[in-house]
Amino acid sequence: MHFLYPMCCFNSLLNLTCQNQNNYIQDHLKSALFDAFCLTADVFNRPLCSLISLFFHFFSSFQMQFMLLFSRQGKLRLQKWYVPLSDKEKKKITRELVQTVLARKPKMCSFLEWRDLKIVYKRYASLYFCCAIEDQDNELITLEIIHRYVELLDKYFGSVCELDIIFNFEKAYFILDEFLLGGEAQETSKKNVLKAIEQADLLQEPRHEYFNVPVY
Repeated sequence: MHFLYPMCCFNSLLNLTCQNQNNYIQDHLKSALFDAFCLTADVFNRPLCSLISLFFHFFSSFQMQFMLLFSRQGKLRLQKWYVPLSDKEKKKITRELVQTVLARKPKMCSFLEWRDLKIVYKRYASLYFCCAIEDQDNELITLEIIHRYVELLDKYFGSVCELDIIFNFEKAYFILDEFLLGGEAQETSKKNVLKAIEQADLLQEPRHEYFNVPVY
C-alpha cells in the first residue's frame, strides 16, 4: 500500500509533464522522476529493476534512430539501424558522425545536435557508443540505455573489451536485439536478457552423444 502513494504522485507529475509545452521542462521533469524512482526503491525496499522497467514503460514512445559502435581509430565495430536508409546514406552518416565525435574533446558535452536529430554518445575504454534520437526525445534516457547495454555486454563477456565485439559480433548483436526492438527498449531486466542468451547458446552447443556413435 505504501507503494501506491509515490505512484499517484508520479501520475500527477506525468500529467503535468504531458500538458506542459516546454520541452526543456519536460526533459528535466523526466530526469527528476527517474531520480524519484531510485529514492522510492530505497525507502520502500522495492527492487530497482522493477521501477526502472516502469520508468521505461511510461516513456515507451522513445525511439532510437540508429546505434553505432566504433573505436578510437574510427573503425566501425557494430551498427544497428532502426530507420530505412540506403547503404550509401548509411556510409555517409557513419563517416560524418565518426569524424564529428572523435574530433570532440573529452570534457565536452555528450549531447550534440546533428541535422534534425540529437546525437548522444559515451566512451567506454576504447569504444564509442553513439546513438541518434529525435529532437523531442530525452538524452538522459538514451545514456541510461547505452549504459544498460554495456552492463549486459559486461555480464555476458566478463569485462567486455573491443576484441570481444570483434570476434563475437554476432553475440553483441543478439544481446542488443534482446534489449532493443525497433529502437525501443523491450526488456529492461538484465536477468531476462542474459537468460535468453544462455538458452540460445545451449541450442548452438553440439550434442557430443551424436558424434560419439561408432560408424561401421
